[in-house]
Amino acid sequence: MEHIFSNATQILLLLFLTITLLQSGIDKIMDWKGNVTWLKGHFSKSIFNGAVPVLLGIVLLLEMVSGILCAVSAFQFIASGESDMAFCGALLSAITLLFLLLGQRVAKDYEGAKTIVVYFIPTIFLIYLLQ
Repeated sequence: MEHIFSNATQILLLLFLTITLLQSGIDKIMDWKGNVTWLKGHFSKSIFNGAVPVLLGIVLLLEMVSGILCAVSAFQFIASGESDMAFCGALLSAITLLFLLLGQRVAKDYEGAKTIVVYFIPTIFLIYLLQ
């Protein structure tokens, strides 16, 4: 039980990323058509115009894999006090967020880009803790 307390910050950050990324990925799966339609408009005047479904699929895959890795890692920390996947989950989460940030910047949605930074900061902190 002591290992839960000594790894509480890592566990909480992994659960934060699990919820954030899996919810986002599941939303894309549940409303694929709506997301594609909205994003086509969002990127209509950008270099991503015409590639929205492929790019959305890539982001969906990254979100789901990142979220699953973070969930498994949190469980490993709780069960054994160690996780051999946590760093990979955190790093892939950061890469996923950078993809999302790039999209927001390319679309010139600077408010949306600021929102991504709110998620990026704790992710970078988690990577720092896991080194």
